[in-house]
Amino acid sequence: MPELIICDTSCLILYDKINQLDLLRLCYSSIYVTPEVASEYGKQLPDWILIRKVANQSYQTILEQILGVGESSAIALGLEVPESVVVIDDLKARKVAKSLNLQTTGSLGILVKAKHKGHVDRLTPLLEQLQQTDFRISEKILAKILSLVGE
Repeated sequence: MPELIICDTSCLILYDKINQLDLLRLCYSSIYVTPEVASEYGKQLPDWILIRKVANQSYQTILEQILGVGESSAIALGLEVPESVVVIDDLKARKVAKSLNLQTTGSLGILVKAKHKGHVDRLTPLLEQLQQTDFRISEKILAKILSLVGE
């Protein structure tokens, strides 16, 4: 799996809420966001998260007709950065990214990767913290994740 990710805003906000933003740099060698995502995040980003502007704005403009600005810019940047993985939690945005042949993951996928790489001992406490935020996780998805990591 590539070591370069492009994050949408939801991942940053979610990991910040549970004090796990560092998991991104533990799991990936390069983390990019667009200026739009940085603005939506609304806080100062750690210096290891790089801001990169989309070169071809026409991709982003087209995507903004059906998706939010942050999601659109992340997907547009994904089209420009070969071998990247776009981190998107929104199902509609993820389907659009996949239809454009982009590799995707979500906040939960990164947690699974962190567990497999040994950066997290147990996912259950982190998943419980996530459930205390406004992030929605179905019981079916929870069970699947816990099964994947042997918890």
